[in-house]
Amino acid sequence: MLATERHKNIIKNLQEHRMVKVTELSKTLNVTEETIRRDLEKLELKHKLKRTHGGAIPIVDRDDDEIPFSDRKIMNKKEKLEVAKKAVSLINEKDIIFLDASTTALYLARFLPNMDLTVLTNSMPVAIELAKNHKVKVMLTGGTVSENSLSLVGPTAIRSIEHFHVDKTFFSCKGFDKEWGVSDSNEQQANVKRRIIKNSDEVILLIDHSKLGQKSFANIDDKNVLDYIVVDKGANIALVENMLSKHTKVII
Repeated sequence: MLATERHKNIIKNLQEHRMVKVTELSKTLNVTEETIRRDLEKLELKHKLKRTHGGAIPIVDRDDDEIPFSDRKIMNKKEKLEVAKKAVSLINEKDIIFLDASTTALYLARFLPNMDLTVLTNSMPVAIELAKNHKVKVMLTGGTVSENSLSLVGPTAIRSIEHFHVDKTFFSCKGFDKEWGVSDSNEQQANVKRRIIKNSDEVILLIDHSKLGQKSFANIDDKNVLDYIVVDKGANIALVENMLSKHTKVII
């Protein structure tokens, strides 16, 4: 296999699983571990990934350079679909809910039945997805369009959110840590989520197991704000429960 083809396979694996290991890539691509290490070194020099001990992780810059929405949709997709499908059970007729600009929230929108519901969102893909459900009232926040995430952010988004109260907020994040709490790689996204949490009766975190125990750049809020955490079955449940406040319910 040519180096260019190996590099494409490595990037594809990274997008799907959020991390790759030298040993696994060596077996999958049928080359030596030393060859894989050289490949990872070259890809890091091209700013395609960040090497770690024994593998690599995606590069996520601290603010505006988010992973493109099209790439995020295929990362841990199976787990995100599990979480989104389960989260629908927390939504009732006539609820007023907020859905953030995460891909997991988009999957939740796809599972939503055509029911009497009001949805506030800063996600253009979520709004488009729900527009076909005539019983669902869809409201977009104002704001500046973020090219990568196809979401609305900035001061205008924050000001519009200040005027709304919702029954339930459904959101995801880049990391959840016992001490650092819930965090995101993008400060503007974190600001939107932090603001809507203040105006919400219930707060539901949608997360796949790869984000547990992780810290990202911008803190959204501490663990005490969470009423529910919905996580896929790949999670270590004892670890999750140890990280959470006593009042937070865990849904697998």
